[in-house]
Amino acid sequence: MARPVTLFTGQWADLSLDVVCQKAKSFGYDGLELACWGDHFDVVQALKDDNYVKTRWQILGDHGLTCFAISAHLVGQATCDLIDERHKLILPPEIWGNGDPEGVRKRAAKRMIETAQACRKLMDAKPGRKKKDAFPAVVNGFTGSSIWHSIYAFPPTDQAYWEKGFVDFGQRWKPILDGFEKVNVNFALEVHPTEIAFDIASAYPALEAVKGHKRFGFNYDPSHLGYQGVDYVKFIRSFPKRIFHVHVKDAWWGHGDGTVGVFGGHTTFADPRRYWDFRSPGRGDINFEEIIVALNDVGYQGPLSVEWEDSRMDREHGAAEAAAFVRKIDFKPSNIAFDAQFDR
Repeated sequence: MARPVTLFTGQWADLSLDVVCQKAKSFGYDGLELACWGDHFDVVQALKDDNYVKTRWQILGDHGLTCFAISAHLVGQATCDLIDERHKLILPPEIWGNGDPEGVRKRAAKRMIETAQACRKLMDAKPGRKKKDAFPAVVNGFTGSSIWHSIYAFPPTDQAYWEKGFVDFGQRWKPILDGFEKVNVNFALEVHPTEIAFDIASAYPALEAVKGHKRFGFNYDPSHLGYQGVDYVKFIRSFPKRIFHVHVKDAWWGHGDGTVGVFGGHTTFADPRRYWDFRSPGRGDINFEEIIVALNDVGYQGPLSVEWEDSRMDREHGAAEAAAFVRKIDFKPSNIAFDAQFDR
């Protein structure tokens, strides 16, 4: 069979895990990528209660679903960011605390290490698990960035200023990644504007900042690259061994009315003036055929996880359509040379 197709539950956190499972199965998914918010996966509960991870598998199993990864985007964002009142809206109260920025960052870092431990515990409890899983345990997420605000270079910004941001990232994330190493879990950064790595050029120094740590890689999502003008297929070929997980998400660009640029301005998603927006897979400008070929070329064998975001479409219609779309575009690589039979 081709790669398993999963649904990221981050955009479905208003629903209980049981309800999401019911819907995902009816949509045609093989499993879920569990978000660490809503009631889908609680890191603290997982570490405190041995029965908790069993209940997650019970709910998944009752609906014939599996899981390969969990996602901790919200807490991860706070590890390196310049903290402001917006973070309070997305963080657990115990991570926000009194809102002191450095305290928030330190508590977020500790929680990310705990997330790796909880992920290991979840995967170890997987029914029918073999001694060595075919697909390694993965925590997807964000890192935030202390220098994203300076991306447009005014006041004038020199390379030394930006370098300090990568140094800060390295110092904060090296201990976190060591925590991931202790429990044999990979961290996959979703390369994304506002993160320390948001394109190919910034992904290289991010990797260097953590000294090529074996546990640091990428949650590949082409939708965050295409509208920037970044070659999203080249990203796969640039980091062939660091693609730890894949999001299937689409975007279109060049569809606005010319009043809002590539930054998005102070507009919300689905504003018709916007230059770009996220679309349901198959309805945007991303060339998924080239992506599947590149993933096959680099040997990626993990799940294709739909992160469904399209403010113009009913989400249940879109999620079901997306599952069918991914199955249609994905295919196994050949294990023979097509012309090997000509001399027989």
